[in-house]
Amino acid sequence: MTEVSVNVAGSSQDVPTVVVNGVDGASIRQIKALQRPISVAGVMEHALQHRERVGVQDFVLLEDFRSEAAFIDNLRKRFHENIIYTYIGNVLISVNPYKPLPIYTEEKTKLYYKKAFFEAPPHVFAIADNAYRSLVYEHREQCILISGESGSGKTEASKKVLEYIAARTNHLHNVETVKDKLLQSNPLLEAFGNAKTHRNDNSSRFGKYMDIQFNYEGAPEGGHILNYLLEKSRVVSQMSGERNFHIFYQLLAGADQGLLQHLKLEGRPEMYKYTTDNSPSIQKLNDAEQFRTVLEAMKVIEISESEQREIFEIVASVLHLGNVKFVQNEKGYAEILRDNNSIHVAELLKVDLTKLREALTSRTIDARGDVVNTPLDLEQAQYARDALAKAIYEKHFSWLVSRLNASLAPKDKDPRASVMGILDIYGFEIFPKNSFEQFCINFCNEKLQQLFIELTLKQEQEEYLREGIEWEPVDYFNNIVICDLIEARHQGIISILDDECLRPGDATDLSFLEKLSQKLDGHAHFKSHRKVDVKTQKLMGRDEFCLVHYAGEVTYNVNTFIEKNNDLLFRDMQNLMTSSGNNTVGCCFKDLNLLSKKRPETAITQFKISLNELIKILSSKEPSYIRCIKPNDFKMPMQFDEKLVSHQVKYLGLMENLRVRRAGFAYRRTYEAFLERYKCLSSDTWPNYRGQARDGVQKLVEALQYEQEEYRMGNTKVFIRFPKTLFETEDAFQIKKNDIATIIQSRWRGHWQRREYLKMRQSAIIMQKWIRRFLAQKQKERRRKAADVIRAFIRGFITRNGPETIENRRFLGIAKVHWLKRLSTRLPKKVLDLSWPHCPATCQEASRELHRLHRAHLARKYRLALTPAEKKQFELKVLAEKMFKSKKNSYPSSICDRFMEDRLNEEHRVLRNTFMASPSWPTGEQLIYSCEAIKYDRRGYKPRERALLASDKALYVLDAAGRKTYKLKHRLPLDKLRVIVTNETDGLVLIKIPQELKKDKGDLIISVSHVIEALTIVTDYTKKPEIIEIVDTRTIAHDLVNGKQGGTIEVTHGPQPAIQRAKSGNLLVVAATP
Repeated sequence: MTEVSVNVAGSSQDVPTVVVNGVDGASIRQIKALQRPISVAGVMEHALQHRERVGVQDFVLLEDFRSEAAFIDNLRKRFHENIIYTYIGNVLISVNPYKPLPIYTEEKTKLYYKKAFFEAPPHVFAIADNAYRSLVYEHREQCILISGESGSGKTEASKKVLEYIAARTNHLHNVETVKDKLLQSNPLLEAFGNAKTHRNDNSSRFGKYMDIQFNYEGAPEGGHILNYLLEKSRVVSQMSGERNFHIFYQLLAGADQGLLQHLKLEGRPEMYKYTTDNSPSIQKLNDAEQFRTVLEAMKVIEISESEQREIFEIVASVLHLGNVKFVQNEKGYAEILRDNNSIHVAELLKVDLTKLREALTSRTIDARGDVVNTPLDLEQAQYARDALAKAIYEKHFSWLVSRLNASLAPKDKDPRASVMGILDIYGFEIFPKNSFEQFCINFCNEKLQQLFIELTLKQEQEEYLREGIEWEPVDYFNNIVICDLIEARHQGIISILDDECLRPGDATDLSFLEKLSQKLDGHAHFKSHRKVDVKTQKLMGRDEFCLVHYAGEVTYNVNTFIEKNNDLLFRDMQNLMTSSGNNTVGCCFKDLNLLSKKRPETAITQFKISLNELIKILSSKEPSYIRCIKPNDFKMPMQFDEKLVSHQVKYLGLMENLRVRRAGFAYRRTYEAFLERYKCLSSDTWPNYRGQARDGVQKLVEALQYEQEEYRMGNTKVFIRFPKTLFETEDAFQIKKNDIATIIQSRWRGHWQRREYLKMRQSAIIMQKWIRRFLAQKQKERRRKAADVIRAFIRGFITRNGPETIENRRFLGIAKVHWLKRLSTRLPKKVLDLSWPHCPATCQEASRELHRLHRAHLARKYRLALTPAEKKQFELKVLAEKMFKSKKNSYPSSICDRFMEDRLNEEHRVLRNTFMASPSWPTGEQLIYSCEAIKYDRRGYKPRERALLASDKALYVLDAAGRKTYKLKHRLPLDKLRVIVTNETDGLVLIKIPQELKKDKGDLIISVSHVIEALTIVTDYTKKPEIIEIVDTRTIAHDLVNGKQGGTIEVTHGPQPAIQRAKSGNLLVVAATP
């Protein structure tokens, strides 16, 4: 059965595919020939069927586009599905996932190569590829604007753009060095321009605009970087829990001892005022690793070792400068505390120590030709120290950017070169307390928002004009009124601030606020404390003013506005730095016009000029936008704070952007793409429309019954006004796909089966012919082999009893196999069965070995089946064999009987138990053997009945004749006895009693019926077989007490065994004749 699956247009690989299981390669090629051309429609329409779960991938398709709640809900759905990118038209919204995602692999990168913007899911790579293709193929210079608040992922987005450009141009030659420099510029700038804040561990504390220059082939050949508004105040002070710029910690953690000694540094940040450090040890290890990355980047950027040393000397001088301490002398002026810090600063900056100390504690003022040296008080000296540290670091950072630019500069000027810009700049900031820096940042964002609205409207108007669609004016908020409020000449906030800074007299932050209130109180976007309502006055301080930005109201505190705008560095310090022997420091300060009496431009004016230059640059390029959003303040994955996101959506102007984009038509596609996807919804266009694509789309919209207000037909595109119309079309398409798939499958199965039948019939005829031939050949071969086998078998049988040869080897092998099979069924079952089946002559050695192994197996099997009592019997029998075999003639008769520990009759057992319960039996002794015996007197050899009890300690000889209880006659310790027996079949035992047992009258002569049993059991317990002596003599002497000889025992043979007194007066032992 052939399985056919059909996919009718839909995904990024929107090809109508037919997958057939069990089809050969040629058939696959035929199937591919039947497929329709690749659709240019992308995954946007395909993804609409999943919109309830993952939302829409373009906010333009939101039904309720005016609802901020719907906007945020769509973001939340996609975020929880790990989809962090969404479009608003051609604007990319990126939500920081705070975790690695597998969406930047080489495979994902290639997915976006040469794809139309909506042909693949939303991604930063799509923005980068679209900009790159417009640059290379259409020769339109590009810029990518990345904005968002700290921690939203702006820096990472700019890195991904650079990485994509590097991967995209990987096939071009001679670009490796340039790409390496572009990529390595990031870690270098991050080290000197980024810092850890509450919101972000790697927060960019400056704005960056990078131009990448491409040659006519599209290969990067150089670049240029502009930096904006470095947060130099961070050099001298940071909020609790934040850090200074990374390079300070990286230098202290990663520099080797030689460099640290040269820089007069200790590897502990807490030793320096400017680097209070609460970082965990893991962060310090990371700082050391990052320092190695910085060194590697410097090598790639071609910064020489001498320049690197000077750079680190500057960084170290800032650390030492922060540790310079002042004391107040008796005149109330500041003096430098005599320590090594100022000495280290002078050595590292290569300036005169005396002049450095003078510059830090006094100021030279040129008053109309009169030069006056004014000492500084304690506060002024500290200000001068911090101002010098900030100036050194800021100018050094600008020098580093210019040094990067020199390294990135193209070698040759190419008139055909084009440029792509990447702007990574701070987003709109609204903090609980906003100061001068936030004012500058928000002014920058107002200008960029103004540019964004203008360029977006311009793009929309141009597309409508190209397509011949009537342009409908869009009502939107034009924030030029706010820009003018800030930067208008003579009347704007910047002019008022500069006037206050430059006027004679004591200008203060409050006097500046007073001027603002006087001149701007009537402005709709300015609020002062004295003009707002009572409720707002309670919330606003008297040193604050409020601006109504496009993103909402922001209250600014004027404290330090004047100081930060002046940004003064005393002329004495400028002169001193210009004379520095450190070439980098001298280069940083050489451009200052020290002889000019004109006051330098203020910080806000410099920023305004550079910002206007940036706007001019961006206006000359085709923009792409990436808006970055952070989902929570805790840097945690899968946490979506709707309130925080709503705040960012507002100040990024996303709702305004969406409203402008939706003012016209929500969806537009080329006629070819729209017809290719939805042609199955009309019988007039399915399966193929032969006419113009525009006419085919017209028939489609008529079949779908679009209202006139729902769509417009442009020159090359169809425009659909409402997302609902598109959703209904897509849902109809998803339903129709099933019907189409059924039709295609049925037709294909019929065609396939007919073709398969014809092929199988033809194949069967051919196969039958060849199989018959093959079978005949195989049968002939089998017969020949059978004859060879029979002949070999006969020859083997004839020579079976001879040595093994080539002729009989196979026969003998078969004989061995059959013998082994017979043997397996005839093996002896019992250990005493010594029979063994007959074997062929060639197997005799194997038969002997197998017989041995089988006997061992049966013995082992029998042994493992023994009970503990049976095992004990065997152990006793083995011991008896060891003691008596070939030594005593009665041993063979003892083999067949089981050894018993108790040989007493029932009556004697009762007496024994009574005796053992009496005091005569010591407590704790254990009985090991008991039997009846005959004791012979030492004189006269009169026989007397006795009972023998053997315990674990002693041998008891008991008199039981005619008594109700046993009478203890002898108690003999086992460890002091020696026993003599004859080698005959008698049961005589001569117990040799040592002399120390004086109460016994001499050796005991006893006759025991089971003498081997008794001696074996006692010996098994005592483990002393040496106390038993087996004698091979005809006479045995026995002793009396004190070693006197008592008599002689004669041993002889007779027909009947007996023990009696002989005529000679000796004891005669008659053993049975063997």
